[in-house]
Amino acid sequence: MDNSSNNNALIDSFVLDMPGADARHLTIGWLLLSYGALVIGGLFTILIVLSRTPYFQEIIPFIDFFHTALVVHVDLTVLVWFLGFAGVFWSLNSSVRCLKCGWLAFALSVLGTLVMTAAPFVGDGKPLMNNYVPVLQHPVFLTGLSLFGLGFTLLVLNGLLFSNAVKSRMSGDGALRFGLYTGLIAGLFSVFILILSYIDMPSFAESAYFYELLFWDAGHTLQFMHIALLLVSWLWLSTVAGVSLKLSPRVVLFIFMIGLIPVIMTPFVYMMFDLGAAMHKHAISLVMRYGGGLAAFPIGLIVVVGLLSSKRKDLKIGPEFNALVFSIILFAVGGVIGFMINGSNVTVPAHYHGSIVAVTLAYMGISYHILPRLGFKPITGQMATWQPVIYGCGQILHITGLVWSGGYGVQRKTAGLDQGLEGMERVVSMGVMGLGGGIAVIGGIIFLVIVFKSMWPKK
Repeated sequence: MDNSSNNNALIDSFVLDMPGADARHLTIGWLLLSYGALVIGGLFTILIVLSRTPYFQEIIPFIDFFHTALVVHVDLTVLVWFLGFAGVFWSLNSSVRCLKCGWLAFALSVLGTLVMTAAPFVGDGKPLMNNYVPVLQHPVFLTGLSLFGLGFTLLVLNGLLFSNAVKSRMSGDGALRFGLYTGLIAGLFSVFILILSYIDMPSFAESAYFYELLFWDAGHTLQFMHIALLLVSWLWLSTVAGVSLKLSPRVVLFIFMIGLIPVIMTPFVYMMFDLGAAMHKHAISLVMRYGGGLAAFPIGLIVVVGLLSSKRKDLKIGPEFNALVFSIILFAVGGVIGFMINGSNVTVPAHYHGSIVAVTLAYMGISYHILPRLGFKPITGQMATWQPVIYGCGQILHITGLVWSGGYGVQRKTAGLDQGLEGMERVVSMGVMGLGGGIAVIGGIIFLVIVFKSMWPKK
């Protein structure tokens, strides 16, 4: 049943109403881009496997196609998926005052994604596996990445200038819309930080070091945008799942404002330390490590208390509920692991996999909720209910294996014999990692089947 009909009765319900027809079409466009990025990224996984398979690898004429395909896979399944779903949220909150601006942002993002997807097939990409946004040193890929970045920038500016006016910030709906606005501010700061990094780039920086410096600070700042949208998702899913939250909209507003403090602090790091200096990188890391929980910890704690204190009969156990539970678990696990990082081993990807998957699970839950409200077929069946459980459990196993093997010194960004899997402990721990990853892939495929089945025309 559509919860929007209950909004007047439950003023503190944290639920967003669906927009009008014009903005709704734009929302659906961003949804299709997000899901399409996951599908194409999955197809690149097949190319990654084939590029290391005897006989098949001889068909591919380009040097190091394994890492070339891996770059595009990562950018599609992380960058485009996350920023595309940010477009979903902000389109839900967009007005019709400059709807053409929203469509232009969408068109640039789609074009950029298509160009990046085509880049591996036009020649040797000279892949670089730098953090946050790995790149191909090819004009086609860099053009596509620039177009997508321009589309995202326009999306943020359009959201800041032309979001729907909030009737009352002291309501659950108003608090969520304010949370979306803080996400826009964090997104704008990430673009600003990217420009600052380019301007302050040391003259000797080139190749992998250049792109590492270019994206490191902006990538860290962008995480605060993801956190804001994650918290909006948690509050929304809690209401949908019948969780009793002892939380007023006024408190939510305050927490979202507190969450912006580390975002505003980031530019000051550039005033104190030169880009590329050890203290600069250390300061950015500290802002992320201790600032990320300013908003996430109190809201996460309140949601957990609500989950534990709610009566069983009031809870609506379904895909939204399971997505919420496993999202909180993965985010907590990823946060704890972040304080365990010591060196460049596989504990690092264990940390960010926890955080990334937490956001992904939240977006899966939101997808299940909004698709019927956007005019598509209802999400029904046990498969949808179990999908977040399968995906979440697989990722927990995956992360457990990474942390376990990290304790034995297995290095990140290595594969095959380069991993140095000597000894039963390393072999078993990485085996657990692989098993969990396989289960998670199955969960991801089930999600895509469910959403596309919902979106497929009846006739």
